[in-house]
Amino acid sequence: MIDALAATGIPIRRACNVLGVSSQCYYKRKRTPTTATQLRRQWLTGLIREVHTASRGTYGYRRVHAELTLGMGVTVCSRTIYSLMSGAGMYGLPGPTRIKRLRGVATADDLVNRKFHRLRPNELWVTDITQHRTREGWLYCVAVLDAYSRKIVGWSIDSRADATLVVNALDMAIQNRRPAPDGIVHADHGAQFTPWVFGQGIREAGLQPSFGSVGDGLDNAMMESFWSSMQIELLNRKTWKTRVELANAIFEYIEIFHNRRRRHSALGYLSPIEFELRSENHPIPTAS
Repeated sequence: MIDALAATGIPIRRACNVLGVSSQCYYKRKRTPTTATQLRRQWLTGLIREVHTASRGTYGYRRVHAELTLGMGVTVCSRTIYSLMSGAGMYGLPGPTRIKRLRGVATADDLVNRKFHRLRPNELWVTDITQHRTREGWLYCVAVLDAYSRKIVGWSIDSRADATLVVNALDMAIQNRRPAPDGIVHADHGAQFTPWVFGQGIREAGLQPSFGSVGDGLDNAMMESFWSSMQIELLNRKTWKTRVELANAIFEYIEIFHNRRRRHSALGYLSPIEFELRSENHPIPTAS
């Protein structure tokens, strides 16, 4: 810091006085050679800053550690990452809050029963709608998430929240994935998901509709978790002027950041696309 101030033309003695450091200590440190450990920590801090910036300032030390070790092949322990990030004032965004359980009315149509783990792609899709305000008004987004890889396989954005918005997201997922019959599409009892046209679109694709109980976020917890992450990492970080501006940002968040770059702890800190590619190369063996 003293060197940076000196580079702007401020005398060393004055810079030391401003920072509360004696000039004797400053010159003593200048004469002391930098050790290999100090050089490595400086180098690591630079890498960490690059990773943290590339994550939009969202990654904490665990995801930064995963990016360095899995993505860059750097050997370093997570405690060192934590120490260097704290010393440099870099922190991840706080995680989503726990979903509070509400008393709901159970239905016979829940084919998931909060068991979201799946061993193959397209066995279970979860879907939901979210909304966010811009200065022009509300913008609505529906997303379809594959429970196997956490990849968003379909989405739709519009200024109106109706059945068409939901059907467009479902159609995109079906066109992108071409799922085998008997997969499950799980949603809540929102007004956009209960119309006949949504259920008919699911059945025409050979899939099975499923609905959680009324008013219970845990019945669609995996989708709620995605919305919470997007809320923290994108939506709440600025004021959005227009719907187009926010729609473009949501598109970039889903297709570029979430699906391709964001490291998910549930996937061994791989991104959804990387997780699926590795699974294709090393498929899960089937029972004979």
